[in-house]
Amino acid sequence: MMKKKVRALALFSGGLDSVLAVKILEKQNIEVTALSFVSYFFDDSKAKVSAEKNRIKMRSVDFSDLHCEVVKNPKRGYGSAMNPCIDCHLLMIREAGRMMREEGFDFVATGEILGQRPMSQNLAALKLIEKEADLAGRLLRPLSAKLLEETAVEKAGLVDREGLADISGRSRKRQFELAKEWGIEQYPSPGGGCVLTEVEFGKKLKKLLDEIENPTASDYALLKTGRIFWKDGTRIIVGRDSEDNAKLKVMQEKGDILVELGDFMGPLALVRGKITEEILEEAKKIIAGYSRHTKGVDYKNLKFTIKG
Repeated sequence: MMKKKVRALALFSGGLDSVLAVKILEKQNIEVTALSFVSYFFDDSKAKVSAEKNRIKMRSVDFSDLHCEVVKNPKRGYGSAMNPCIDCHLLMIREAGRMMREEGFDFVATGEILGQRPMSQNLAALKLIEKEADLAGRLLRPLSAKLLEETAVEKAGLVDREGLADISGRSRKRQFELAKEWGIEQYPSPGGGCVLTEVEFGKKLKKLLDEIENPTASDYALLKTGRIFWKDGTRIIVGRDSEDNAKLKVMQEKGDILVELGDFMGPLALVRGKITEEILEEAKKIIAGYSRHTKGVDYKNLKFTIKG
């Protein structure tokens, strides 16, 4: 009788740690599907490039709506900006666990390293994540496994513990050695990619959540474009350059108003919310103030086009 192929799901950012975690398992003839999660606040572009370069089978998972609920009300709070990193990571693992059970995979793996992040990757935190994700014994950290308690999948012989690693701490020397040994050259630098870690973006997001009870995907996307002004619960988003202007035109939805200078080059504004004459006058004033062609000119003496 043919032996059943062992199958694993692995969280995958495309960075070196996640690449190595996948390769360690593949060296044991385990079929690995890498999962790259996509949200309104980060994408899978780097992961896709890394997966292709390193011949890793990858699947993208859009969990935007679930992630937004965590961003709004993180159980463990935020980092330096509006980044609920611990709760976000837990959500990814929980979702991977759900997929594991639904699709018949044997376990979930991550590229986590014991002690690499003192707050979220200490021994207590790793155990807590496993418990809260409902993955007792089925969550494997291949890069630090030999320093951790033996998992159920190791005990069952699905994974050879001797083929796993014993890496800990913040030094990346051992990872670089493995990468060189295995010919792994393509992977993005660690960190970056999530706008929630950016302080200025965090301020804009907080204001949006304070003003709008249930923002849409378009609302979140607008946070990344132009300068944002609020007046009486209405947003006036002003383009910073021609690229922003083009994006705002594409992002206009039913009910939105576009305001542009009629006779001069300059920024345009997308107005979203309750539209009043006072709001439109404010949009015109802001546009005139940011156009280098209308400095010192009273905006009331300028022509504007309004589309909506």
